[in-house]
Amino acid sequence: MSEWISVTSSSLSRIRWDELTSTLEVEFIGGKVYQYFDVPAGVFEALRTADSHGKFFQQNIRGHYRYVQL
Repeated sequence: MSEWISVTSSSLSRIRWDELTSTLEVEFIGGKVYQYFDVPAGVFEALRTADSHGKFFQQNIRGHYRYVQL
């Protein structure tokens, strides 16, 4: 798993991605952490560089990938 990357968002706190398993971890404001499975590298990179991390997450990740809360 890569190092956490802090993001500027009203809903997300930090993100990181595992290249070997294509697993995205998202830490939300408030501390809850979720893993999203089978997230392509391009989607993670687009999230990482998005102007609005929260908006990108809502439109392109939430509801599109299997997930678990840690």
